[in-house]
Amino acid sequence: MNIKPFKVEKWMNEFEDSAIYNLGETCIDSLTVKGLVGLCGEDLAEHMANVADTRLSYGNIYGSPDLKNGIAGLYESIAPDDVIVTHGAIGANYQVINTIIEPHDNMVCVMPTYQQHYSIPESIGAQVRIIKLSPENGFLPDIAELESLVDKNTKVITINNPNNPSGSWIPPQRMRQIAEIAERAGAYVLCDEVYRGISEDGSYMESITDLYDKGISVGSMSKIFSMAGLRLGWIATKDLEVRQGCLDRRDYDTISCGVLDDYFAALALKHKDKIIARNRAIIEKNRAILDEWVRQTPNVSYQRPVAGTTALVYYKGNITSYELAVRLIREKGVLVTPGYCFELENCLRVGYAYDSVKLRQGLDLIAEVIKSL
Repeated sequence: MNIKPFKVEKWMNEFEDSAIYNLGETCIDSLTVKGLVGLCGEDLAEHMANVADTRLSYGNIYGSPDLKNGIAGLYESIAPDDVIVTHGAIGANYQVINTIIEPHDNMVCVMPTYQQHYSIPESIGAQVRIIKLSPENGFLPDIAELESLVDKNTKVITINNPNNPSGSWIPPQRMRQIAEIAERAGAYVLCDEVYRGISEDGSYMESITDLYDKGISVGSMSKIFSMAGLRLGWIATKDLEVRQGCLDRRDYDTISCGVLDDYFAALALKHKDKIIARNRAIIEKNRAILDEWVRQTPNVSYQRPVAGTTALVYYKGNITSYELAVRLIREKGVLVTPGYCFELENCLRVGYAYDSVKLRQGLDLIAEVIKSL
């Protein structure tokens, strides 16, 4: 298989370990095991004893009942049997795309988005039709443009909601319009929803699975649950054909997920309201810090993020995003992600969900460098 290098992952692999101010982080301030158990209000000694006695076998091949019930509880219309547990959302996306896309198909994909969604189909030989998101359209897909790109051979429409890297959120009415276009074509809608779950107003955030029977949701414990180290994600869909196809493929590339990953993910989902309350407070505080910085800093602008943990900050200056990001990490110890990793220029992806003090300091150093351009 000939596949393009995964730009954002290669960038993080090369530079993340040297960061002093990690504004490349996309997960909300990661929890420790001790912190998780304490936040859940449970006894640490009891859980450590349970872990010590856990047999390191394959465990529940399809995921424990507690885990699958917990994942199903994140949706309005998903049952535990509608859930397939995977090795992170990256494993979920990989399974879905390889299961439903064939070389003669075409698909429509938003851009910017996570590179899996267009590079894997390209490597299979499918035609990938891109719908561009931009600050001018609020990083939301234009319905008329989408409709013009879909035809009888369109197998899937791929979206990312909330969007990585812009932090936009497609409202339910527009999501319904996307589902209607897909339904007329007989296409699936694959929605990468790893940043879904913390809305600005505290309301429930609709999933594609709530709106469309051929909708496929991908989620994980990484971003809004602060536990990327578990490497646990999932596929959720009411479509039996997709589920069976993914389960057949899963025998080849997954078998099962780790028993300790399962244990702690199930615990977290049992107490999801406590984790989301903690993480909402972090997001709200840090989004306000970022917003104030953008308003006060010359030569930068952005479409204010309304969901997720990242924003695209545009800058003025005669320098590529890659060159600027390299300069920031090497001269200032500030890690951001260059727009280059998302097929964009003159912008940087800033993650604002980590440490508030480091965020302020890192942003000030970015302003210092941009001023010097």
